[in-house]
Amino acid sequence: MSSYTEDKIRKLLSESVQDQLRYLYGSDRKTIEMQTQRYASLLSRHAAIFGECGDVQLISAPGRTEIGGNHTDHNHGRVLAASVNLDALCAVSPRDDMKVRFHSEGYDAIEMDLTDLSVMPEEKGTTRALIRGVAAGMKKAGYKIGGFDAAVTSTVAGGSGLSSSAALEVMLTGVLDSLYNAFEMPYVLRAQISKQAENEYFGKPSGLLDQMASAAGGLVTVDFRDTDHPEVEAISYDFAKKGYSLVVVATGGSHANLTDHYAAIPAEMKSVAECFGQPVLRGLTGEQIMEKIGELRVKVSDRALLRAFHFIQEDERVPEQVAALKEDRIGDFLQLIIDSGRSSYMYLQNIYADPADQSLSLALCMAEDMLRGKGAWRIHGGGFAGTTLNFVPQEMVGRFVETMNCAFGKDACSVLNIRPVGTARIDF
Repeated sequence: MSSYTEDKIRKLLSESVQDQLRYLYGSDRKTIEMQTQRYASLLSRHAAIFGECGDVQLISAPGRTEIGGNHTDHNHGRVLAASVNLDALCAVSPRDDMKVRFHSEGYDAIEMDLTDLSVMPEEKGTTRALIRGVAAGMKKAGYKIGGFDAAVTSTVAGGSGLSSSAALEVMLTGVLDSLYNAFEMPYVLRAQISKQAENEYFGKPSGLLDQMASAAGGLVTVDFRDTDHPEVEAISYDFAKKGYSLVVVATGGSHANLTDHYAAIPAEMKSVAECFGQPVLRGLTGEQIMEKIGELRVKVSDRALLRAFHFIQEDERVPEQVAALKEDRIGDFLQLIIDSGRSSYMYLQNIYADPADQSLSLALCMAEDMLRGKGAWRIHGGGFAGTTLNFVPQEMVGRFVETMNCAFGKDACSVLNIRPVGTARIDF
């Protein structure tokens, strides 16, 4: 290990850096010790791969938890979401050319060139596409870009439902912003550039929820009526002080082969909107659909109508959830979470793609059995595979985690804290 890297690692132990880590991950001593070791290992890995570098920076972007507004963002709806204390973390140094060397733990190394920023069809569905797409978006927005050498690790597991892709995309905006600009990019622009990279370069037709929650940080409600200028409001609420922990249960399976299922949801919703001369469902009411239900059934599928009803009801539910938190009506809030989950199960129908694999259904059934009258449970994120979100009374967390881990694997459960900040640079 070079003396330069040893010096960097020593600085991790300084009080100012430790304060930054506590801000990002919480003040638990074991957590901070683990994160300090994680950061030190990443710096050592960067030095081992790329050699001694004069300017190594640390950039972090969080995963997100979707609390309310399941599949509403892509039809200009409202959401309630939060960044969490799991993140994509990068030790990165600048280059004097446009080449990128990207070594992500557990994946094949990537070497590429950013001279050509056009969409590469052969890169669809790959990390290369996201790197190129983010660089293209930043250049188009007037930001400087350049090559870089990056060693990356992530606690936001792929397929976990906590949006590993959004964390990676938002982290990349932080990398280029920090290395070649002033690290002052507005978080809304970070999210928009990240979404564009995922849509146009990676080829996944996602909305803006995941990227916005990762970029903004904290607990936020977002109104996507105008997607160019989404309205973001920070919500101050401490679930832990009210006696609840947020527990995400990963039931297994991957999102990798589910793009068509995800794409069908916004497409079917928009097919109903088009019957009313609108591009999206936002602004339509259930009464309008009911008045033309016979005519609509000739034009669109019954599932499309069910998904439209879900959108309308879910979009109305989000401000009710926000009001319940602001007025400290935790019981009403938990019931709204349950109502949201039932709507996703019955009307949105994003709990399983293959009837032979109903792990999410089983996790929801088990949660209801344990938490009925005490907490709340619902599908988390895109659905079809991945995770459930549960509000668990703190005195029940041990038993809940043990039971779920018994069913879905010893590391199935993640007990989350809400992270107060989005994209972060850890300053030495």
